[in-house]
Amino acid sequence: MKKRIFQLFIFLLILNVSAQSEHVSSFNAISVTYKFHPKFFLFAESQMRGIDDYSYPDYYEIKGGIGYNLTKNHKPFIGIGRYGNYKNHEFSKEEFRIWLQDVIDLKAGKFKFENRFRAEKSWFYEPLKDLHSERIRLRYRMNISVPLNSETVKPGTLFANAYDEVFFVTTEKPLFARNRVYGGFGYQIDENFGIASGYLWQREFANSGNKNLHFLYLALNITIDGSAEKHYHFPGAD
Repeated sequence: MKKRIFQLFIFLLILNVSAQSEHVSSFNAISVTYKFHPKFFLFAESQMRGIDDYSYPDYYEIKGGIGYNLTKNHKPFIGIGRYGNYKNHEFSKEEFRIWLQDVIDLKAGKFKFENRFRAEKSWFYEPLKDLHSERIRLRYRMNISVPLNSETVKPGTLFANAYDEVFFVTTEKPLFARNRVYGGFGYQIDENFGIASGYLWQREFANSGNKNLHFLYLALNITIDGSAEKHYHFPGAD
């Protein structure tokens, strides 16, 4: 079984690299979740995307925050982040963002349903135009995950997950600004490390015309938990 799991992820990695000739975009992430208290945890994530050119990163994120385990299945969170866009190899747009988030998990047998609600406030600066702007955005994501070779996610578990996320911008038109759909697989290597890969489709809605983006997603998730009960972070492109 372990050999087959290893072969699966080698195949996904090869598919990720070969996508350069298929004109899709890259979406790579590293996240760290650190539970320093039975109720509190820290989360940090770095992302790098190649949108116009698969092999050349033209977008990055650096963000993090603190969360509170209100109950086992209810986790409010507050976050802060910096985001950057490049156009024709020039830095074109900077974003500073803060957000409030609430995650409520529901379980049915082996399936886990994660409901994530998020409210964001962003400040933008475009240096080439010397332009400042602001945005308020609301997001909702339903993420479904299921372990495939065990009853729960633990070291050595292969799991599948899929999600659909909708984005609403209250300060611009159209109100419904984006839809993001993901499907893929993950493998929990040990108590601290997990990897995930899959396909992400993103639809951008705008008055000037809609746009589709296709990403191959690859992520490394690191969990550091000193408590007796381990909880693993399922992937989700933010």
